[in-house]
Amino acid sequence: MAWIILFLAGLLEIGWAIGLKYTDGFTKLVPTVLTATSMVASVVLLGIAVRTLPLGTAYAVWTGVGTVGTVILGIVLFAEPATAIRVGCISLIIAGIAGLKLTA
Repeated sequence: MAWIILFLAGLLEIGWAIGLKYTDGFTKLVPTVLTATSMVASVVLLGIAVRTLPLGTAYAVWTGVGTVGTVILGIVLFAEPATAIRVGCISLIIAGIAGLKLTA
């Protein structure tokens, strides 16, 4: 169950990272409220997950899920470059997440 909670925390991290782009420097109310809510919920879920999971593993997976999702959505939503090197680096992060999951 802690892994599911951690994954949800990572998804919410993606939400607030992408939400930052839509807040326009925190000048738009609705995106700002949604982004802030996602930030708080993400950290709360991470806190719940670390009750059971090792802190270092949980934090690395949380940031890894957030990083991979944010990069992918940056490519899809904001036309950021999808070079072979970027895709390769994303693959390495995913491999690291999988490795941490398997060894925890």
